[in-house]
Amino acid sequence: MDTTTEGEGGGARPSAARAALLVLADGRFPAGGHAHSGGAEAAVKAGRIRDAATLEVFCRGRLHTAGLTAAGLAAAATAGMDPLDLDDAADARTPSPTLRAAARRLGRQMTRAARAAWPSPALDALAAARPRGAHQPVVLGLAARAAGLTPLDAAYAAGYEAVSGPATAAVRLLSLDPFDATAVLAGLAPELDRVAQDAAEAAHRAVYEGLDALPAPAAPLLDITAEQHAAWPVRLFAS
Repeated sequence: MDTTTEGEGGGARPSAARAALLVLADGRFPAGGHAHSGGAEAAVKAGRIRDAATLEVFCRGRLHTAGLTAAGLAAAATAGMDPLDLDDAADARTPSPTLRAAARRLGRQMTRAARAAWPSPALDALAAARPRGAHQPVVLGLAARAAGLTPLDAAYAAGYEAVSGPATAAVRLLSLDPFDATAVLAGLAPELDRVAQDAAEAAHRAVYEGLDALPAPAAPLLDITAEQHAAWPVRLFAS
């Protein structure tokens, strides 16, 4: 029985490594993402997400902005770039203090889960250097590397998380039919393919050209509404 699969660059690697991507991208992976809506809660209150069609518009915009940025950072970490440099780059790409804090909380939780699943000196070193948490996409990339995954795999996991979080949140916030939310994610699959590929290619360039080669698209509305959302006295999601 063949137990290998073709990885990036055409090299063979154990199929178990690719299966680790399923664990990393699983919404039940205990990394704390279930407590965050990815901006969907604020968008629902503002009337920008009302149904499956408007959820798709929101998720598409998030995928090509925050999702692409996160995918590039995750892919770069998996490619072997210095995670502390990448953490600084993530700070520079996250103008909202609220979102920076949320990314670090998620990073701290993901570090705990990843160190349990795939023990790694690199994860241990990052945890020691950033005891309050590194940005979540950077941790995700190191976890992917520890699991034997490729930069492209890490980009897929980060990109998928950027849209699956809001889709799941919309089900709870709007009592949206879960089948409709899943159809939104399925419809975005070709665009997720392109975003993941673009992010992985940028990460490979960044290894030689530096951090400026990584994506940095802006999403000002997400930043603004994150600050507003943080001031709400009552909310369902942390962000």
